[in-house]
Parts: sequence; structure tokens; C-alpha cells
Amino acid sequence: MVSIATEKKQDLNLLSRIASGDGHGENSSYFDGWKAYEENPFHQIDRPDGVIQMGLAENQLCGDLMRKWVLEHPEASICTEQGVNQFSDIAIFQDYHGLPEFRQAVAKFMEKTRNNRVKFDPDRIVMSGGATGAHETVAFCLANPGDGFLVPTPYYPGFDRDLRWRTGVNLVPVTCHSSDGFKITMKALEDAYEKARLSNIPVKGLLMTNPSNPLGTTLDRECLKSLVNFTNEKRIHLIADEIYAATTFGQSEFISVAEVIEEIEDCNRDLIHIVYSLSKDMGLPGFRVGIIYSYNDRVVQIARKMSSFGLVSSQTQRLIAKMLSDEDFVEEFIRESKLRLAARHKELTTGLDGLGIGWLKAEAGLFLWMDLRNLLKTATFDSETELWRVIVHQVKLNVSPGGSFHCHEPGWFRVCFANMDHKTMETALERIRVFTSQLEEETKPVAAATMMAKKKKKCWQSNLRLSFSDKRRFDDGFFSPHSPVTPSPLVRAQT
Repeated sequence: MVSIATEKKQDLNLLSRIASGDGHGENSSYFDGWKAYEENPFHQIDRPDGVIQMGLAENQLCGDLMRKWVLEHPEASICTEQGVNQFSDIAIFQDYHGLPEFRQAVAKFMEKTRNNRVKFDPDRIVMSGGATGAHETVAFCLANPGDGFLVPTPYYPGFDRDLRWRTGVNLVPVTCHSSDGFKITMKALEDAYEKARLSNIPVKGLLMTNPSNPLGTTLDRECLKSLVNFTNEKRIHLIADEIYAATTFGQSEFISVAEVIEEIEDCNRDLIHIVYSLSKDMGLPGFRVGIIYSYNDRVVQIARKMSSFGLVSSQTQRLIAKMLSDEDFVEEFIRESKLRLAARHKELTTGLDGLGIGWLKAEAGLFLWMDLRNLLKTATFDSETELWRVIVHQVKLNVSPGGSFHCHEPGWFRVCFANMDHKTMETALERIRVFTSQLEEETKPVAAATMMAKKKKKCWQSNLRLSFSDKRRFDDGFFSPHSPVTPSPLVRAQT
């Protein structure tokens, strides 16, 4: 009789190695947090004890402006009385170049989000099914299976899927350190390049994200110049992921690689490529509008051919073209989005400051990089995972651990703040407050003993460590009777 395990193995043999493998990267705490949320999503009324989604980098703060524009411009859709006369023209076959008005509008919008300091050629705009498809297309164009791309850490976990799964390329981490704000250094780049060479991995390019996901930081002009010069000298490609270009706020400034190459004499522009989308800046991830902008004519030609595997629907192109051509709306949207992002960022960071929780100073993106190193039992990724499980399953907050972003220092977590309303943010902060206050109460005896022994600890934040030796505290109820957080049977922390 054939065992179940054997049957499963035989079934897998019927599939391709790519289809049956785990290259998609879902075996990660980043995706596990999403699954926990999907099983028990938070709702203020229907499910107040559910998991709050703080792992989704989505900009929902200006949805009202988007809805207002759509209501005021019914002609932008071919499914309304005002726009139905264009139905036949849009519903018929469209080639993979894209509608001319769409490419022109996107090029203008990209200029606007870069403060009109650069110009973009509509004929170099190549569309794709979101930034995911854009990154994979670029990888197909630039690298062979087994080749590598340098990627500064920490970096977006989805890159392991987007660039590696079906292309067979390698991602080579460029290790950045918290001691200098995770800045990209030339030494780190050279070390990673040499390590790849010694591992017989041909390096074909450097992928950098600006503004950074997950850090929320922006690269200054000198750093960008050094990256361009490094890749030019090595004769490798520079791929600039700029999908958060319009999410800067406060004093932070976004500088595009498109601006920097104008200032570098004899720059080989054939090595420069930009990935963009409307998912983050406009809050339209469901529209799947991804963009490849390359200065390399051959890459533009090949990417356009490949785009037939992931085109943006002509109906979406038409609506986006009309929306982005409305200059007054675009100006108001970008301005208001920055103000609302700044306000939400301040709300979250003020709450964390009040609890003694650190975070990396940054003013861009839809998230912040939270420092919970003082809450680790030991400075290890096992301890980080242990803490993360408690936060997801007990505190009921889906935050993403730094290890899933390939951060080499345990204890950092990405927290998204722009995908929820004000009341949900208040609930999330209250859950964090209850969690930290319980930890403070439980560690007071330890802190007191340590203070007497060493006479130098100043506050609980400086010496707090999670200890799971007393399993009863979870079984008996880790949180107070009045806490909005209830113990979950999904996980029991173990030593």
C-alpha cells in the first residue's frame, strides 16, 4: 500500500521544479503574519479581539480624495453613461506599448513626484502588472540563472519572490548596520561584491530601494552618486526601486537617480533602470500599475515584448490617464497625502516614545522601523521569532520581524501605519501599552535585583528581557482582565 507521503511525492513529480519548489518565499514570518491576520482580522465592532494588520504597506489615508475624483469624473470610466461611448475603442485589442495618453500621463506624474527636476520620456515607459512584475521583468532582461544582484539589507521580503523565484537569480546581501542608521557604505558594497565573486556568483547589478522599505529613509545626493559610480566602475546595472517617491514628509527629501545621473560626467546610462508603480504613492495596489523606465534602448525593447505577460488593462490605463492628467487633483493629492502621512507618523511615534520604545528616525514611506532589541530574551533571531509570535498571537498585532527582511541584527520590526483609520491606530497603541506595562510589572523584581547588584540600571527599558520560563502566565492570562487583548490558544511561548 502506497503511503500518503509517497503519494504526495509522486504528485510533486508531476509538476515542474519551479511550481513544486518553495522558491516563492512564503516560508517566512513575514507571510505567516499575514496568514494570522487573514484567519482573524480585526474589526472595531464585529471582531474587536482580532489581529490588527500592521504588516501591510498600503496608503489608505487619502481614499476620500480618490473617491471624490471618481464621482466627479464619471466620463473616465467606460462603464458609465458618460463614458460608455468609448467602450468599443477601449475593449478591443491594445498592443503592449500601452495607450499613448497613459504613458504620457505616467511620465508627467513621475516628474511631478520628483519636483519636476527631471524629465521622463513617455516612449521609455514600459508597463507591467505592478512592481512585482516589473522587478521580475528587469531581472529576466539583465541576468541569467545563477547570476546575482547586490541588495542592501534590510530589504523587502518580496524581492526573494519577485527577482528569484522564476528567474533563478541570486540576491547577495549588502550588510548595513544600525550603528550608522543602516546607511549603505562603499566598504559594505565592496565586501558583498567580493564575497559573491569568491562564491562564483557573477554580479550583474545592484538593487536599491529609495525611499527604503522597511527603513523609511531616503538616500542623499552623495550616496546616490557613489552608487552610480560604483556600478559604472564595475560595469554592472543599477536598478532603482522608487515606488515610495511621493511618500516623503517632514524635512525629508526624495532625490531620484534620474536627477543624479544628470550631474555625473560620462555616466553610462545604459546601466540605469527605474522601477515604479502607483501602488504606494497613489494607494492603488489593486490596479496593478507597474512601470519600468530604462535608459537602455535594448532593455526597453525587450521589456516591452515581455510585458505582454502582465499588461495593465486598457480600461485601467484610460482611467489612470485621465486622473493623472488632472493637474489640480494631482497637486492636491500629493500635498494632502504628505500632510496625512506626517500626522499619522507623529501619532504612532509619539505613542511609542511615551512607552520608551525606540524607532529609526525617518520621514518617508508608509511604515517605521521599530527597535525592540531591549525586549529580546537573548540577542538572537530565535528570540526575535519568539517575541514576534507573542506580538502576533497574543498582542494581536501583525508586525513584521527584521529577520524576514534579512536584517542581520535581531530585534527590529517593521510597523505599517497608513493602512488603517485613526481609531484602529489608537487600539493598536493601547495594545502595545498593555503589553509593555505587563512586561514592566513582571520584570520589576529582576530589575530591582539587578539594580542592587550593579547599581547602574536607570529604567526598565534599559534592562527588560522577555522570559518565558513561567508558562503559567500565558495559561492563566498574560493580560489584565480589563485589557482589550485576550490570550490566544494559537501559541504558547516556550523556553
